[in-house]
Amino acid sequence: MNGLALPAALFAALAAVPLLSLPDYVMHLLITMLLTALAGTGWAMMGRFGLVSFGHGAFLGAGAYTMAILWNELGLTPWLGIPIGVAVAILAGVLLAYPAFKLRVVGHYFALVTLAAGEIVRILIVALREHTGGSLGMTPAKAPEGGAFLAMQFDKAGFWWVALIAWAGGLLAWRMLDRSMASKALAAISEDEDAAASIGIKVTAEKLKVTVISVTLAALAGALTAQYRQYLNPESLAGLGISLQIVFGAIAGGMYVPLGPTIGAAITIGLEEGLRIGFGTELTGAAPLVYGLLLVLFMLYLPRGIAGLFERRAKTPATAKRAPGEATA
Repeated sequence: MNGLALPAALFAALAAVPLLSLPDYVMHLLITMLLTALAGTGWAMMGRFGLVSFGHGAFLGAGAYTMAILWNELGLTPWLGIPIGVAVAILAGVLLAYPAFKLRVVGHYFALVTLAAGEIVRILIVALREHTGGSLGMTPAKAPEGGAFLAMQFDKAGFWWVALIAWAGGLLAWRMLDRSMASKALAAISEDEDAAASIGIKVTAEKLKVTVISVTLAALAGALTAQYRQYLNPESLAGLGISLQIVFGAIAGGMYVPLGPTIGAAITIGLEEGLRIGFGTELTGAAPLVYGLLLVLFMLYLPRGIAGLFERRAKTPATAKRAPGEATA
């Protein structure tokens, strides 16, 4: 119980944020940060085991557009549309990952496969313009009178709580994976697939498990983001730009600790707002360019992200306390 006291207190404190009567702009940034952190947490579930994906935007788009189309064309409530959208994204993820894992597509080649998949989904969304609005985007239908809850169209306080629960669910999934034998199996697979298979680990099955978890969190983040913004666009929910944003946030914050992607999401949203205010519409491609450059710098000079700095500082005092004549291990 003691181990749960601090997370419970943190969750309670965050749940009380709407009571502070913060400006709408600040609440908007906080909600966006939580949803971005959820997507980053999903990506890091794979990335920390060497499964680097540059196509997670595809899963965001699959979840978001499925939910919106079901609402607009069939009147199906997002409370049901979001789980269906997540299921569609999981199906797409399995259809992509299973052949890649079976054929031992790893490393840079796996990253390129996911990159291509993300672009295929974006092009498909644009091509189905009768249903998706194409490159112009689409807007979910407004809720009927008195049906805001059924349509999941809340005010910012309501959506803060929805985003907070989803974000906490992502951290819980991380914790459950870490406490399971699957994390040990995935760590062994990331080191040497042949050696892992030789001791009885089902390599393809274990990789598929973590892929399903990762895709689920990404699709949930995409659907909730679309529902919150009340606007869907293939570039912001399925293109290379959003995929790079997710990867950058997870790596910059630190993909090896649960709160790393959340730290990265705060950096990403701050950077995005700074670029928007600084450049406006004068430099449309600024964000992906900056994300790409910073991503390279972080991978070269700070591979464990911002969270890695805290880990290093936490270990330094313990090293400093060693007796002067004590041998170094």
